[in-house]
Amino acid sequence: MSNFESRRRFLKQTALSLGGLTFLGLAGCSQPASSTAASSAAFSEAAASATAADVTIPAHPYPDCEFDLDRVEQLGYESFYQNGCCFAVANALLTELKEKVGFPYTAIPAEMFVNGKTGYGVGSLCGSLGGAAAIIGLMCSPDDASAITKELYSWYTSTNLPIYQPEIKAETPTVAKSVNCSDSVTVFMDAAGISEMSDPKRLARCGGVSADVAKKTAELLNIHFGYMEAPAENTAASETTLADNEYIGEGEGFGGPIQVKVTVDGDKISKIEVLSHSETSGVSDPAFQTIPDAIIKAQSTDVELASGASFSSQGIIDAVKDALSQAGLNL
Repeated sequence: MSNFESRRRFLKQTALSLGGLTFLGLAGCSQPASSTAASSAAFSEAAASATAADVTIPAHPYPDCEFDLDRVEQLGYESFYQNGCCFAVANALLTELKEKVGFPYTAIPAEMFVNGKTGYGVGSLCGSLGGAAAIIGLMCSPDDASAITKELYSWYTSTNLPIYQPEIKAETPTVAKSVNCSDSVTVFMDAAGISEMSDPKRLARCGGVSADVAKKTAELLNIHFGYMEAPAENTAASETTLADNEYIGEGEGFGGPIQVKVTVDGDKISKIEVLSHSETSGVSDPAFQTIPDAIIKAQSTDVELASGASFSSQGIIDAVKDALSQAGLNL
């Protein structure tokens, strides 16, 4: 039998063996009526027309379902000890998707994410985030995937991790300096006095982080698809009492919105106060320490960005511009 004929037979057997779990299993996942109807029709058509040489793959993005956050968290931790952090997060999410949606997720092997461990072997992007980004990309349109991934990264670099610690407790949970594995692990190991990557405390920490990232990703996807309510937004602006010469503006930083209150004295800027932001602590500090003062000194928003914190700097500048526009000033 030729390799081509073997491939044809494999495709046919795969399509038939998946049966209800593949084509009909989609009905077990609650979705908006329009999405469910369209997806069900597409899968029914695919099931009817499946031949030895033709298995229809649904259009991107793939179907969604509601994730069990606690289960995803536990699976993420356990999977880390099987094949590392990237595999852990992808496997935790894929396990739920395979059971609740079925095909096409049943055709995606979690083992393809094993090479993401230790920052893809070079200490770059944390593998747990890489696995999460891949699943987000499968389930969401490019624009939505980009926004959700950005929110996940912002959370990762502003939260004390690990949160999930079922076995060995980390005495000093730490906030990662960046989304890179080398930065995240180094900060923790330094704080914990650990020198070896094989140390059980380091392994438990990264297992916990994998669980945390898997759960956070599941939470963000549940919110995006309407299975959960989003947490209350920061209400700093609405709760701030403003004088007649005070204005609140908003700009977009690296981690999300930056909100400032600008006080004006006639046509001059007299004070700039940062009300809220989601920027990475440490990395963004130079921007918050220098940009407001620089604007006040120059009486202009045309100031030099802080080195190493350009996104945060621009976010502050844009927020001040927004506030000044409300005051009728263009500085």
